[in-house]
Amino acid sequence: MLKMLHRRFSNDIGIDLGTANTLVYLKGHGIIINEPSIVAVNQKTGQIVAIGSEAKEMWGKTPEHITIIRPLIEGVVSDYEITEEMLAYFIRKAEKLSKKFFRPRVVIGVPSGITNVEMRAVYDAAIDAGAREVYLVEEAMAAAIGVRLPVLSSQASFIVDIGGGTTDIALIALGGIVRSLNVRIAGDHFNARVAEYMRDEFKLLVGEQTAEQVKLSLGSAVESEYMEIEVRGRDLTTGLPRALITTDGDIREALGRPLALLLAGIKEVLETAPPEMVADVLSSGVVLTGGGALLRGLAILLQEEIRLPVFIAEDPLSAVARGTGCILESFDQYQQVLLSLDDYAVS
Repeated sequence: MLKMLHRRFSNDIGIDLGTANTLVYLKGHGIIINEPSIVAVNQKTGQIVAIGSEAKEMWGKTPEHITIIRPLIEGVVSDYEITEEMLAYFIRKAEKLSKKFFRPRVVIGVPSGITNVEMRAVYDAAIDAGAREVYLVEEAMAAAIGVRLPVLSSQASFIVDIGGGTTDIALIALGGIVRSLNVRIAGDHFNARVAEYMRDEFKLLVGEQTAEQVKLSLGSAVESEYMEIEVRGRDLTTGLPRALITTDGDIREALGRPLALLLAGIKEVLETAPPEMVADVLSSGVVLTGGGALLRGLAILLQEEIRLPVFIAEDPLSAVARGTGCILESFDQYQQVLLSLDDYAVS
């Protein structure tokens, strides 16, 4: 009876706790929050100044006593207290839209291959942030559910979820992940490689946000139409501001190494997969989700290299969050895809 009351009079919230962005799904409302996973902290007082979009606007412009912190690195909690504060902020923000009596039930997407200690950190942070019940699901599984792949059937599904900190590559069937690989190559690494390239090739120092903007403007996996933009930064020789023109060919060269590593990871999963599953993938193809899926020409490059159909999911950025929402909407049906509570629950 109490459980029925909880479900009726509490919020159900799904969270894609990403390295770059956090998306929040509120049952009955859809995705209501999409903000950067960033927190600004006043080092003098220890108080949090801003979270999410407001904190990102401060990036690169703060005085010495205010520090911009990304509490998740490569998909896992690196700063427990800041993660807890950030989760509490997003949960409170979600609850304002649907006022109910009990604390919320929360489903959180975590990287495939996460350790028990890392799972426990996410679980405890969500409980301390105000959740009544917390369930964890691997992001690859959540993304597959979010794009409506038949994860509960015997038909194999192959998904590549390219996030901000990591890429999850997974073969899924019968409600479980049969083969998976978590690769530390994703959006943040693309940004870092662009910044390194500008430094090494042009002796121009650019910030992370500039590198990301260059990647978004010019980034591509295969050659297509010629593009160029002006990039501004600090000349490493003179120390003075300088602007230069860079092209899509420059950035494609910069991204060559991380894309090769990503491709190697996909091939590794395919090479170790059961033959029956590979036969399924030959007909169903590979589905790309996450922000990295939007890199120009990526699907074409992968299709040429692995000789399988490759598709970009509709709205790939929100796939994991939508998947947590599907789990909440049909909890009994998808309960088997959740990670074992014994691995991380409070004893």
